[in-house]
This record gives sequence, C-alpha cells and structure tokens, in this order.
Amino acid sequence: MKSIAHYPLYLANKAVETQQLLDVDDKYQQHVFAKVSLADERIVEQAIVAAVKAESAMTQLKPYQKQSILLHCVEQFKKRRNELTEILILEGGKPLKASQAEVERLINTFQLAADATTQLSQGDVMPLAVTPAAGQYRGMVQHVPIGAIALISPFNFPLNLTAHKIAPAIVAGCPFVLKPASLTPISALIIGEILAQTDLPEGAFSILPSTRDAADQLVTDDRLKLLSFTGSDQVGWDMKARAGRKKVTLELGGNAAVMIEPDTVIDDALIDRLITGGYAHAGQVCISVQRVLIHQDIYAELKNKLVEKLRNIKAQDPKQDDTIVGPMIKHKEAKRLKQWLDEATGKGATLLSGGSLDGVLFEPSLLEGVSPDCQIYKDEAFGPVMILEPYLDFTAGIEKINSSRFGLQAGVYTQNLNKMMQAWDELHVGGVIINDVPTFRVDNMPYGGVKDSGLGREGIQSAIADMQEPRLLVIKQPN
Repeated sequence: MKSIAHYPLYLANKAVETQQLLDVDDKYQQHVFAKVSLADERIVEQAIVAAVKAESAMTQLKPYQKQSILLHCVEQFKKRRNELTEILILEGGKPLKASQAEVERLINTFQLAADATTQLSQGDVMPLAVTPAAGQYRGMVQHVPIGAIALISPFNFPLNLTAHKIAPAIVAGCPFVLKPASLTPISALIIGEILAQTDLPEGAFSILPSTRDAADQLVTDDRLKLLSFTGSDQVGWDMKARAGRKKVTLELGGNAAVMIEPDTVIDDALIDRLITGGYAHAGQVCISVQRVLIHQDIYAELKNKLVEKLRNIKAQDPKQDDTIVGPMIKHKEAKRLKQWLDEATGKGATLLSGGSLDGVLFEPSLLEGVSPDCQIYKDEAFGPVMILEPYLDFTAGIEKINSSRFGLQAGVYTQNLNKMMQAWDELHVGGVIINDVPTFRVDNMPYGGVKDSGLGREGIQSAIADMQEPRLLVIKQPN
C-alpha cells in the first residue's frame, strides 16, 4: 500500500504545516491517500491581516510583473501535467480524459490572464464638457483593485474553477484568501506551491483548507472587499445574506436544459454530445444537461437512439481511458440522488436506462414522464441523470426552459436563424448555446447565471472587472 502523502497549507505565501489534518479520500477506491494541513480561526485571521497589509504592494505591481508571475505558473503547470491529472482522478474521481482536459483548461486560464495584463484597458478618458457649466472640465477614469478578497472554490473543477478566481485576482491586483473545497483541496494547494515560487508580495495569497466554521470569517469580515463563491445555491444565498458590506459574486449551478428542434439531424454526433453533456464527471457539473426537451415530431426516434447508446455506458474506474462516468463525490450525494430518482418513479416517471447504485458508482440514468414537482426535475440533480420531455412548438419549449428557478445556460438545436435569435432574446439564462449542449464553456466567456443560478460573471475579463472599481479624476482647465 502506498504511503500517505502530506500537504501543507499556504499562509501569506508560505507553506505551513499544522497539527490538525484533513483526510483526503481516493473517491473511487474509498480510502485515504493524503492528508492536508487544516487552518483554524487563528490562521484565517492571520491570512486576512496579511492580505490587507499586502494591498498597497499588490496595487504597485506593474503589468509586466503580473504577466511574469502568471507565465511562471503556466510553465510549471505544463511540467506537472501528469501529476495534476493524477490528483484530479484521485481526489475528485474525475475520469482520465476529463482530468487531462481540466489540466489543459487550467493552463489556458492562466495564459488568458497573462495576456490580459497587457491587453486590458487601464482606464478611459471621459468627456465632461456636456453642458456650458462643465465646459472647462475633463475627466479620466482608472480601474483600481477593490482590495483584499475572499475566494471559495468547489469540488467539481478543483483546478480550473480555482484558477478562475486566483488568476483574475492577480491581474486585478487583489490579495486573496482562498478556501478550497474540503473534498478536493490538493489541486489548489499545488497551485499555491507554484505561486510561492513567484515574486508576489508577501501576504498576497493564502490557500487554507478549513472547516466551514473556521472559514466563516471570509464571509462576514468587512476587511475583505469581495466574496467570490462557487457552489450550491442554498449555501451561496445564505453567504450573501451574511456578507455585510462586501461585494458578492455567486456561481450557483442549475438544472440546465437543451431543446432540440425537428430540423436537427439525429446522428451519432448528437447522441454522443448529449451523453457527454449529461453524464461526464458523473453529471457533477453546474451546466450538465439535466433536461432534454425534444420536439414531439422527433421524440421517439431520438429517445430510442439515446437508450440504445446508453446500454454500453457504465459507471466505472476513472483511470480507464474509456470512462465517461466515474464515481460520485461521496456516498451521501449518491444516496440523495437515488432517493430523488425513486421519488420520480414513484410518482409515475419511467426509468428508460440505468438507475442502479453501487457505493459511489451511479449508473447513467435516463427518465421520462417526470412530474415538474419532483426534486430531480426542479432542483439541481448534480449527478448522472437526464430527463426527456416532449414539447409541441418552439415557444412552448422556451416556456418550459424558463419555468426553472435556475438560469445558468441553455442549449438550443435549430437551423432556423429567427429561432436562434428568439432563444437569445427570450431565454432567462446567462448564456444561450446554439447547436450544442449547455455544458459548453470556453474560459474567456462571460460565464454565469440569473435567478437562483447566481450573480456576476466568471471568465477572465469579467472576473477582473468585478475585482476592480473605477476611480474618477476631474481636472478643471483654465479659461
């Protein structure tokens, strides 16, 4: 049996080992493979103090210095591809190909941030002479860091969604304290190890695995000027209510729908895309396909092809090359999803495929006839389940998508330009994806949602804008 690895936390740029340790499980084998140092309230307080103290030094960093820091990270991530991939498989249960793809996205996200240091505008000239009384005045606006910030990242993309918080913070000039998900903390700690090799000012970053109670100060402390949280909607909205005067950005997931019009070619590429969108990483993706709305004219054909393809897809070892569906993150979540599925079938839904649970392995499941009042329909399944539902016409499909309390992204398959534009105009979501599943994301997109799916946008430029504020200069010129 392999020895158990130990990882320090990072407090004010430095590796620190603590007596209190957090066990990290191999999510497939279900045994402890690593331990990480755990922060208590005292360490969280020290991190906040250090971050506030570092505000001035971070503000003074030049674009070329920020770029150098980010490019160092890019090069180290490339050198450590295999290690990072293995960690994602172990701590997250993420299948091999999906883990490799996430490492590439980590690299791309930091590269996009490095590019942004020299491409983003530093400010604007503002015409103030818009009335006779203001005729002698000129204005300029510069974008300045908002100050020290708190970042809380989720378990499902522990590298890339952490990167979407850290990299913009560096570009914006904001010191940060980050709490990684307790289920998958090692990915963020490796980023911390690499950041510690750079010339970031002392106190510029802390990465602190901790209990929820110890990290609560990140939510409530007014010395932190922004809270960026990615996770469940219940937790996110509660944090916002307790966040005080700080700015809050939330990415809270959803129950994403894709609508398929009758002019869509029902081929293997479409079926494969639906399966990837709904079942990759065991459906534990904020924009995983949960609801598949199919026009009644093609409903039977698409359903039959989807069921046929699913017969050959099983939940299995994430290390295998052909794995799409690996383990769910923990037994509790798998049991919760099984209860939701059983509730739906108990209320008349038909199970077309899957439905069995073996430990943390949940077979990819397909349902139809699900009542809209079932939890698996109205809430975020966050597991390998898709629901099929017919609709009569395009407007009816739009209304079905909009009936959700969530609004992150939606997919629409159609060849009709007018319908594309109608979907863009009428869907109450943060992003409309045409002729692809809502699971599509590129790391420079302004990504986020409306309604219960959150506030604000991720994506490098959008996140940087949230982490800065405008500062106006007005000059009165002589006559």
